[in-house]
Amino acid sequence: MSLPLARPDAVAPTLGAAWLVCHTKPRCEKKFAALMAAEQLDHYLPLVQSVRRYLNQTKRFTKPLFPGYVFAHVSAEKKARIYQQDLLARAIVVADEPLFLRQLDDVRTIVSSGLELSLHPLLTRGRRVKVMGGPLHGVEGYVDDPTHPRGIIVAMDVLQQGLLVKVPIENLQPLP
Repeated sequence: MSLPLARPDAVAPTLGAAWLVCHTKPRCEKKFAALMAAEQLDHYLPLVQSVRRYLNQTKRFTKPLFPGYVFAHVSAEKKARIYQQDLLARAIVVADEPLFLRQLDDVRTIVSSGLELSLHPLLTRGRRVKVMGGPLHGVEGYVDDPTHPRGIIVAMDVLQQGLLVKVPIENLQPLP
């Protein structure tokens, strides 16, 4: 049940309207998108197919590509309305709309292609991360070089040195 209305690049300019990244309460993305559709507000909730295998059955369902987020084009006078159903935790105003709309269009193209995809954190050089699996679980460090990853650097500030440790990217969680 995908609820994209108008294509983001086809949205008619509305006075005072802005694109928002709507951070929903847990497991409320589809309900929030349904509210947006009922209010006739342009929005996009990218959904992907997921398969779960149990002992004697296989379940197929759709889930949000970005858990907890719905993208919405909302006018200033309707902004208060999106908080009334108690589904939204916060709404983040998009600063660079042209870049956002290009990226959103790329996401739409990828999702509609049906190709297999997976979500990965964007890791940049110097980004603080925490190891979430393996023998280094809980260790914090900095991303070495995401273009040619060799691992993370664990700092020893008092010595002004760091240890370079190989860690699979799937075991890293970005820190704020």
